[in-house]
Amino acid sequence: MKLFTIDKNGKFVQYKEQDFKTNNKEIDLEVLLENNPEYFFEQSKILIIGRQVTTNLNTFIDLLGVDNHGNTVVIELKREKTPRETIAQLIEYASFVDNLDYEQLNEIFQNYMNEETELENYHEEYFGNSDDSSTISWNKSSKLVIVAQEITQEIKQTALYLRKKGLDLYCLEFKYFINSENSQMISSDFVIGDESFIRKKVNSGAQLPKTNKKIFLSGLDTNGKKVFQRIFDFADKEKLLIRWGAKGFSLNVQNKSEFIGLIFGYPLNCPYNQSIITGFRQIEKKIADSDSIVKLFSIGIEELNLFTIQVGYLGNNELKWKIDSVDNQKIDQLIELLKKIVDMIRDKIASS
Repeated sequence: MKLFTIDKNGKFVQYKEQDFKTNNKEIDLEVLLENNPEYFFEQSKILIIGRQVTTNLNTFIDLLGVDNHGNTVVIELKREKTPRETIAQLIEYASFVDNLDYEQLNEIFQNYMNEETELENYHEEYFGNSDDSSTISWNKSSKLVIVAQEITQEIKQTALYLRKKGLDLYCLEFKYFINSENSQMISSDFVIGDESFIRKKVNSGAQLPKTNKKIFLSGLDTNGKKVFQRIFDFADKEKLLIRWGAKGFSLNVQNKSEFIGLIFGYPLNCPYNQSIITGFRQIEKKIADSDSIVKLFSIGIEELNLFTIQVGYLGNNELKWKIDSVDNQKIDQLIELLKKIVDMIRDKIASS
């Protein structure tokens, strides 16, 4: 197959097929697919929750994801042809993943995202599920996917046999092209598996890179900048700790080596959208006799009339303020409430 682009003079510029491994490492393929989760399924993209996930046998899963139903997707990548042991590797990884419960998946996700946001709530925002997230059956089944530049006949034959026996196994073969202007293109075909796959360009051992204040603020609109700048000023004044994750940050009271998260902030280019997320789980978990603090926090948040309840899996509810308008008085009230909560937490720490 020949591929061309058309230059400004109306001339064809040919893409020439290249050996992906010549100028790329396997991690390059990981990053490409990690950043393009829509590559896998037409009806439901994949939420990647881990990269280079360590198994109980000290082997590493290239990419681990979940679909919109909460089922796991185990992805094995090969930048060239598939060796004979590829399927054995994938089944070994699947045997590990099959035993993971929600809490373990959540731990993998939080380590990968470098944030303490809950998988269930991020999943709901990512897929836009309107149903109660308690109906999600986490890891009820698994899909196994092999992605390689060349799927050998031995792998195709074995994969087809295993599919006939009921294993949800897919093989994707890709081709890599570069033209004279050094533009790159990837095409792909699922040689074993569901015909509805897209055919177009497109404890975790690897983490997404952390954001920072400058990047975070650049991802906000005028309303978001106004709200979050006030929060950052408050954090500086009260000597609170900002912990940066892949997408957003948490605002924390520090107790020795422990961090007590009060709120979580997210920019526009995130499934949570431009928002503040809060809840009381960390206060309840990390502060003894925290009922009075949680009660004041809860009442104060309710009186602000800014936050809506997100019902999470296992009752792990969160409160979300989607920042699409700004009321200076409301911001003042939120800052005053956070100040009261910080003072109460520090008093508890000091007396313990």
